Amino acid sequence: MATTPALLPTAKSGLASAARLLLPLLLLAGVIALFVHSKGAGLNVTPAAPIETVQFGRTILRPGYIELHLRNTSPQSITVAQVSINEAIWPYGISPGRTIPRLGSAVVTLDYPWVQAEAYEITLHSGNSIAFVTSIPVATTTAGVSARTLWSFSLIGIYVGIVPVVLGMFWLPVLARLGPRGMTFLMSATVGLLLYLGIDATTEAFEVAGELGAPFQGAGIVGIGIVGTILLLDAVSRHQMSAGRSEAGQRMSLAMMIAVGIGLHNLGEGLAIGAAYAVGAAALGTFLVIGFIIQNITEGLGIVVPISRDRPALRTLALLALIGGGPAIAGAWIGGLLYSQPLSALFLAIGAGAVFQVAYQIGKQMIWNAAAQSQRPWAAFVGVLAGMLILYLTGVVIK
Repeated sequence: MATTPALLPTAKSGLASAARLLLPLLLLAGVIALFVHSKGAGLNVTPAAPIETVQFGRTILRPGYIELHLRNTSPQSITVAQVSINEAIWPYGISPGRTIPRLGSAVVTLDYPWVQAEAYEITLHSGNSIAFVTSIPVATTTAGVSARTLWSFSLIGIYVGIVPVVLGMFWLPVLARLGPRGMTFLMSATVGLLLYLGIDATTEAFEVAGELGAPFQGAGIVGIGIVGTILLLDAVSRHQMSAGRSEAGQRMSLAMMIAVGIGLHNLGEGLAIGAAYAVGAAALGTFLVIGFIIQNITEGLGIVVPISRDRPALRTLALLALIGGGPAIAGAWIGGLLYSQPLSALFLAIGAGAVFQVAYQIGKQMIWNAAAQSQRPWAAFVGVLAGMLILYLTGVVIK
């Protein structure tokens, strides 16, 4: 009981601090309320035309049936008044209702005899006669959620991620015979590959983000994904380096980080493939699969370069291959069955941040340290450019 009076000043001090923290927020709320009540400080500016935007999500095709998922990204609610397919007005159903609140979702259904492999342009008109257009480049039946579908997307992830990574690891015996200059060249080429993958993923992330409505702030999603991933992997790397590992252990840690970075990038690739199938673009999905298979064989090489002289066990190589290629399976599942543009932008940004951070770690530890740079500066220069050019030329062929 003797300590109770001593606690009272502490409690009062805490309440006073809380009041000081809340006071600016309360005053700010008052200023906002005053601004709204005075209709913009008396200006009362209204737009010349209604501001209405819609974000289209997944498109589902069944024989004689089309289903469109959309979200209202306008500042206010909108009303769907009319739907046309290839410029022909067509009856439609919509749930939960024709009026969609801000950030609300709706599903538009059309009983339409579409033809396999044909292209369709669907236009929705609002009550204010504003048109929202989406297209189906190549019409085909959308795969539903089933054991067969999951297996199909799993096979796509295996083809895109695991198989090329494993094939790239077959170069491991050759790497063990290279001299210091050759190893510097290959490590630099790995950095070039990762930098190119990061730039490519960043570009794709911003393209997806650009299709999002203003409320989703797509650029912010990309920025959070890239910066957050870089900081997370940097913290992991610093923790591993402070654990007092041997040189071989540090090289294995670096190989593991490369596998993680490439795995996160492959997650984004699987997401892109699954999303292409989800929106009905089966031909695009097939094209992406073939392109990524050709491109990703270099990823296995990049994973094993740091441990080329350590004779890793087969189970270690299998684990690295699974970490580097396995996320493509999860990406195909998410993209094909749970299509979401904000999620796509975030995953692509995470992949970009991962490969940028891994490229930095490789350069700092194995290429641009004082000893290596003083002895083999031109090997590093040529290697980085060669790695980037390999992926550039691959893209010219497959895109």
